[in-house]
Amino acid sequence: MRKLNDGPKIQEEKETVQKMIEIYCRKKHHQNELCDDCQDLLHYAHKRLSYCRFGEEKSACSNCKVHCYKPVYRQKIKAVMRYSGPWMLLYHPVYSVKHLLKK
Repeated sequence: MRKLNDGPKIQEEKETVQKMIEIYCRKKHHQNELCDDCQDLLHYAHKRLSYCRFGEEKSACSNCKVHCYKPVYRQKIKAVMRYSGPWMLLYHPVYSVKHLLKK
């Protein structure tokens, strides 16, 4: 079993993906708390980040040559990012700029 990644860059990535999923769920599913489907996606995303083979050296997932998400989850996270990306500039501008600089 691979060692868990828990460095500062991975933690920041986890926070960013959580903010994006929260925005998506609030706007699309009209929930104040994460619905079961979004909670499942968040758990899966955090797990994938924890076991990322690149660890603290990772770039943005969209630039990665390794597809570590199962196809179903990859579709879901793409939909979340596509929808939440523009909203992130409004609700969490610092996270947005940091994410854009990684690309």
